[in-house]
Amino acid sequence: MAKPPLPMQPTGWFQVAWGSEISAGAVHSMKYFGREMVAWRTHSGQVAVFDAYCEHLGAHLGYGGHVEGENLVCPFHGWEWNREGRNVCIPYETHPNKGRRIRSYPVVERNEAVWIWFDIDGRPPYFEVPDLFMAFGDGKTAADYYPPVPTATLYRPGLELHPQYVLENGVDFAHFKFVHKTPFVPEFTRHDFSGPVSYVDFTIAFDAGVTQDDVHSGVESINAGLGCSITKSWGMVDNRTMPAVTPVDEHTCDVRFTVWIGRKPGDDSLELGPYGKAMADYVIEQFEADIRIWAHQRYSDPPALSRKEFEGFTALRAWASQFYPTEDRKALS
Repeated sequence: MAKPPLPMQPTGWFQVAWGSEISAGAVHSMKYFGREMVAWRTHSGQVAVFDAYCEHLGAHLGYGGHVEGENLVCPFHGWEWNREGRNVCIPYETHPNKGRRIRSYPVVERNEAVWIWFDIDGRPPYFEVPDLFMAFGDGKTAADYYPPVPTATLYRPGLELHPQYVLENGVDFAHFKFVHKTPFVPEFTRHDFSGPVSYVDFTIAFDAGVTQDDVHSGVESINAGLGCSITKSWGMVDNRTMPAVTPVDEHTCDVRFTVWIGRKPGDDSLELGPYGKAMADYVIEQFEADIRIWAHQRYSDPPALSRKEFEGFTALRAWASQFYPTEDRKALS
């Protein structure tokens, strides 16, 4: 198994589940960033994510652990841990153990997904997961779209790729004709890499003679670090998407993709019908075409870029380097 040359422990927000996968009282085992983890939901509805092992004698909390009220209970000796990873009860003692704490991760539940903040040095979050609707400022809400989970989603675990591949795809105008078989080449109208959240927009023209005033389709994307991206498509099929790539270990990542399809006028159904399913399947099919490339790609550094590609790729790679640990940033520069 080949190890991607890019560091697999970047700083940022990463999706570890869809919110509906973790019901109240449930304990969900998983592995990310080379660590065994558990996600669990309190009975009041709050989600927490821990390293998986009890600090008492090391039992894995995902195998027999359960939720009581707002605490996670170890299956081995019944020690209870709150959402911050602090011991709050030892059932056979009068006082908890205040000196030990299970590593907990900052968690945000947004856009139908559960996100954790990962930073190898333990720094707190310094940017946010963007809201799929508020971030684009067009007044639309979730009520304007069909519910995406679970019907309009894709999950591909354990692929040999890297989160940065997805971000680089966003500035790659030339692949559209060859990977997606489109009759157009997008024209980028915005490259903003000035902070940890970047913005990339493009318009679509089907004809070399079409002027900017005649263009009525395009895509806007917001990238919060390397693990969290949201897109809005306009002028074609009204959709919003959320690709998310999360490192599992030094070799592989899990890929999730969520698609919101705009409702037909007057359709307020609670489920994705035949129209919405057909549109979502088409969008997912296009994303799968990219995955087929990424899963077998070798990261080229430096790449052999054409003149037209140079600006976008160079800017994105310089932006991406800020999310890697210090020593890795030096190696990439």
